[in-house]
Order: sequence, then C-alpha cells, then structure tokens
Amino acid sequence: MESPSPSPPPIPSTGDKALVSLYSSYLWTRLSGLLPNASVFMAKISNLYRQASRAWWRQRKPSLPLPIPVNSIDCSLITKETSRIFDVLEDVLEHLFSNLHIIEKNLQFWQSKAEESDSQRIYFFILERGPRAFITGVFQLIHTFLSEASSMQQLSHSASAYICERITILDGLRYRLAMFLAQVYLEISTHGDDLVNDPQKKLPSLLVTITALFANLEASIDDLHASHQLGSAVGRRYLSPLLFEKFPEAKEGQRTERDIRESVDLIHQNLEKLDCYLSLVVNWYRKPRKMARYWVRYTCGMVGLSVCSMWLVGHSRLVGSPDIDNWICEASESTLSFWNEHVEQPLLSIRDELFNTFRKRHKGVIDVEEVQLTANSLRRMLLAFAEQTTGKKLPENASDQEMLEVVMVRYEKELMHPIQNLLGGELVRALLIQVQKLKLDIETAMLELDQILKANEINFAILAALPAFFLSLLLLMLIRSWIMQDRGAEGRGKIARIQRRLLIVEVEKKIMQHQYYVDQGQEQDAQCMFGLMLYWLDRLYHAVERHAKATREWLCLRQDIIELGKPALPTAYKLRIMSRMDRVYDCLLPSPKR
Repeated sequence: MESPSPSPPPIPSTGDKALVSLYSSYLWTRLSGLLPNASVFMAKISNLYRQASRAWWRQRKPSLPLPIPVNSIDCSLITKETSRIFDVLEDVLEHLFSNLHIIEKNLQFWQSKAEESDSQRIYFFILERGPRAFITGVFQLIHTFLSEASSMQQLSHSASAYICERITILDGLRYRLAMFLAQVYLEISTHGDDLVNDPQKKLPSLLVTITALFANLEASIDDLHASHQLGSAVGRRYLSPLLFEKFPEAKEGQRTERDIRESVDLIHQNLEKLDCYLSLVVNWYRKPRKMARYWVRYTCGMVGLSVCSMWLVGHSRLVGSPDIDNWICEASESTLSFWNEHVEQPLLSIRDELFNTFRKRHKGVIDVEEVQLTANSLRRMLLAFAEQTTGKKLPENASDQEMLEVVMVRYEKELMHPIQNLLGGELVRALLIQVQKLKLDIETAMLELDQILKANEINFAILAALPAFFLSLLLLMLIRSWIMQDRGAEGRGKIARIQRRLLIVEVEKKIMQHQYYVDQGQEQDAQCMFGLMLYWLDRLYHAVERHAKATREWLCLRQDIIELGKPALPTAYKLRIMSRMDRVYDCLLPSPKR
C-alpha cells in the first residue's frame, strides 16, 4: 500500500514571500516525484518540519484561547492524537487572526487615503507609489492635459478608482475570513462541553465540520475571484482559484487514528494554501512600502549625500588636500577642551569639595593672619600718635575709633597750614595712618570675598558642569526613544495607552453591530461582525497581557476577555463587562497626565 505523498513544508505567509511559497511547493513536488521510493522518508521530514513550524508559531505569538474549559478536561482522556487535534484548532485560529491583521492594516491605510482631499489623493497617486508610478502618472497627466481640459479631474478620478478597488478587494477578503473565523469559533464553542466529556469521540466529528466550513470559504472566495479581476496582469497567470483538500468519505464511527492523522494533515495543508493565496492577493493590493512612499525624500537625500561625498573627497588626502585632517585635529582639540572644562574639572572640584574639609582647601588670596597683622600694626600706630598728641597715656582698652578721632582732629588742624606742617608737623604721619587704615579695610573685604567664593565652590563647579549634563541628558533621551520604539498598543506611554482604549472601543462597536444584525435577521453580516469582534479581542489580548501580568491583573482580565468571546452571553452582560474593564483595570485606564 502506497503511502500518501508528502506535502510541502509550510512557509510563513507574508506578502514578500508569496511567490517563493509557490516555487518552493513546485520544487517540493518535483523532488517527491523524482524520488518515489523515498516518499516515506520525505513524508517524515515534512511532518517534522510542520510540527516544528507550528511549535515556533505558537511560541512566538499566542492567540485568543479556544472556547473550551480546558481545566475541566480529564488528563487520562487526552491522547497524542487528541492533543494534535487541539493543536490544529489553535493553528486555525492563529492563522486566521494573523491574516485578518495583515488585511486590516492595509485596509485601514486605504480607507485613510479615501478620506483625504482630491489634491492629497493626486499627490499620493503620482509621488507616493514609486518612481515607475511617478513616470506613468506624469505621462498620464500630460496626455489628459493635451486631450482634455479637465486633466486634474481625470487624474483625481483615476486615483479614487485605484484606492476604491483596493478597499473593495480587501474588505471582501476581510468579510469572508471574519465569517469563516466566526463559524469555526461557534462550532468549537458549541461542542465545548462534549469535547471536555468525550474528546476522543467528538473531536473527529468537529474536524469534519471544519472541513465543510473550508469548502464554504472556498466557494465564497471563488465568488470574489470571479466578480473581480484579482491581481495584476502578470500576477493573474500565477494566481489560480483556491482549491482546498477534501476529507476522505467515511462514517463518523468508522474513523481510525490514521484517518484522524490524515485529517489533521489535510487541515494544515488547507491552512498553507489559504496563507499562500491570501499572501499573493494582499501583496497586490497592499499599501505601498515605506521606500516607495518616501522615494522622493530618499532620492533627495541620496543626491545631497552624493554632493557632500564629492565635497569631502575634494578636501581629503585623495586629492592632496589637508583640510579634513586639520578639521579632525581641531574637532578633537575642541572636544578635549570641552571635556576638561565642563566635565573633568567640575567633577574633580565637586569631589574635592565633598570629601575635603574647609581647612584642607587650597590657600586663598589673603589669610586671616595677614589681616590681623595689619590690624595690630594700625592699632600701635594709632596708640603712639594719640599719646604723643594728647600728652597722656591712654588705657589699654581704648578703642580704635576713639584713637582714630584724635588722628582726624589733628589732621584737620594740620591741613590749615599744609606746606609748613608737611615739612615740620604731623601731616605726613596722619596721612600714613590713614593709608594703613585703608589697607586694613581692603584686606578685610578681600578676606570676606574669599570666604564667600570658597563657600560656593561646589555651586560654581555644578554650574560649569551643566552644559555637559544637559548634553548627556539629551543623548540619553535620544537613545531611549530609539531603543523603546513605538510598539503600538503593546508598548508603554501615553500613545500606547490610548491605542489600548481604542481597542476597547472597537470591541464594543463590533458587539453592538453584531446585535443589530442579529435583530435584523442578517445572519451572514452578524457572523462577520462576530468574527471581527474576535479579531479585536485577540488584538486586545496581546496588547494587555504583559502590562496586566506586571500589575497582577491578568487572571481577571483574561477571564473577562474570554467571557466577551462567548457567543451565548447576552449583549447587555457583555457591555457591562466592557464598562468594568474600562474603569477598573490599570492598563486600560486613561493616562493620568491628561
């Protein structure tokens, strides 16, 4: 009995790797055909690679839990095959959440472009789609200008049609994936109690139901594929209709473990086909890459960089010019000087001021001993002059002010005959005493000033280090902003907190829209809204997990998120849970700085 041919190994579904996925599948098929005798070995390699890929996927990004009371499952009833079925159910949800996220990001971009003015759409249509689109848009503008009078209006219509086409395709894909996600989630939730009580019996029947849902998804995407010419003219040759693998026909009670393994492998193959198909389609209708949107800025930057490079070469050693070497030497000297004046010396001064006492400081401009010596000399001069002038001995406790008054009285009398007293009187002696008094006043002032400077040395050192401090602070802020880049709602700060609250708003909107369509009897639209609500719950689950674990709120918040995903829960109760989440949990509260 021949073993089934191995399926190609899964490749992560991204827009850049869509064609790579197709070619790898083709090469894998050719390799399996060239080695028919080694099909069993190749199948084992494929299974091992698929298991490793799924384990890496789950470890990298856990998603919203399955709607099953896992804690109530009897561990004795869980076999290896049962565990594989639970894993494949988680894989289905994870792939759907991932594809919906890619579609939602691109759809939000095109919807924002549709809300812009005509001039902004024309600017985007010509200048933000890459150089090739720029050349095409310029030729179209010239052609319409020469043939018609309203060239700008025609170009605006082309830009609007371009944007609307992408919105229509992506919105259709989102609608169908959301319906499929809701149907799978509802089936798992419906059989939740049976899966807990008898997983070995109920899980195979659930796989059959999911297979039928894959067939419905295939039919709905075929309708979209037929109603719209998906892809570019070149891409349509590589894009074939989506065809999922079908389960072998067998009765529910006759399914063996081998049939279950084959069913699990077929579901993984269908997921890979879905990822590959969506990667190709979304890659054609995705938002332009950052390089294409800002190619004008990058081109100007490259031109400016080229001019600067040529200018630098003209002043370098390559043409025999020493200018760059001189500039480097001057820059290094300026850097060293700035370091010494504003970093090293202020820090050394602060260190000396903090660890040395006042007496161990360096010598000032003048000492207290010098001032005291001048004061003693002045007192002796005043005492001798006063005793000689008055003719009597003064007491030891006579103040300098009293003796100075005697000097000034004698000085005024001597000034009445300055020439005569200058040669034979006491005028010169009185003048010398006043000079000594002036010297004492100057030294006293200098001593006080020196003490003030010494007392404020640490302040002056800190003031000198302020430029280096602010420069270091600015550098640290730039490094911090570069390291802690914006990670959306999962990050920190005011913007991330606002985005988490916007996720709450999206979940609440989808709950109310789901209830509205249920009341109107529009079953498919209601399923779509329920699927989108699950998608936004998954985004909220990722956004708050790390923050809620840090504040020890995760167990309660996780349970509330799971409760919101239960289909049987009344809408009023869900809105009450939303209100409690919005005002209780710290990671969902408004920013305190607002």
